[in-house]
Amino acid sequence: MSTAPHPSACGLAIQQVSKDYRQTGGGILPVLDSIGLEVESGQFVSIVGASGCGKSTLLRLIAGLDAEFSGAISFDGAHIAGTGLERGLVFQEPRLFPWLNVAQNIAVALRNSKLNARQKHTAIAEHIELVGLGGFEHAFPHQLSGGMAQRVAIARGLVNRPRVLLLDEPFGALDALTRSRLQTELQHIWTHEKITMILVTHDVEEAVFLSDRVVVMQPHPGRIRRVVEVPLAHPRNRSDAAFVRIRDDVLREFAEPETPTEAPPLPAASDLATPITPWRMAW
Repeated sequence: MSTAPHPSACGLAIQQVSKDYRQTGGGILPVLDSIGLEVESGQFVSIVGASGCGKSTLLRLIAGLDAEFSGAISFDGAHIAGTGLERGLVFQEPRLFPWLNVAQNIAVALRNSKLNARQKHTAIAEHIELVGLGGFEHAFPHQLSGGMAQRVAIARGLVNRPRVLLLDEPFGALDALTRSRLQTELQHIWTHEKITMILVTHDVEEAVFLSDRVVVMQPHPGRIRRVVEVPLAHPRNRSDAAFVRIRDDVLREFAEPETPTEAPPLPAASDLATPITPWRMAW
């Protein structure tokens, strides 16, 4: 279970968080190792890293979906214990109920809200407009494109007016053009709502386009390798020299030679004209 060191008084504080999974047969699989990160209220932070580095696991801990970890996670000085309306969550798949229309799918998130029926109706209408789905209130999921369905998921994550929105690869399953449009839309929503956003993504360009800071993680077990500041004004131009420089700086973090666990037999000197170094691109 989580321990309780002194929390940060402002924003989100992740303090020495480690997470293990028990394997069949009694073995221990370390997933996260001593993660420490502070996110100021209103910041947009992206977490990037290779598959298996614990990005989504960390997001689940922040969301309060898993309490089995060491260390502590707090927001504005209060320790996170379980899920809460102050934290919205958007997954890679929209996870819409097929028998409910757009407005009804968003309304699901308000079941535990203290708003009255009229206030709920107003909040749903406002967030449908916020994500650009005006006129589709009564459409069902099978009548929506993938991008539209994800807009519904984002509206559902925002309708409770959370102070933190957690996004787990929300555009990963979309085509490149739709993904680019929704990135711009998400940036607009962040500017409008002025809330903290934490995005998990494999897309380095997406991270640099949206974020104030990019957290680079490395796997086995997951650790923070580096935090890259992105001091660029919004809206951002992906072809701007400063943007490209920061993007390439982050990408270089993944260009590391792979160290094989078991060295293969060495070939005869005559078999190779030049030495070959194995490399992997992790994104």
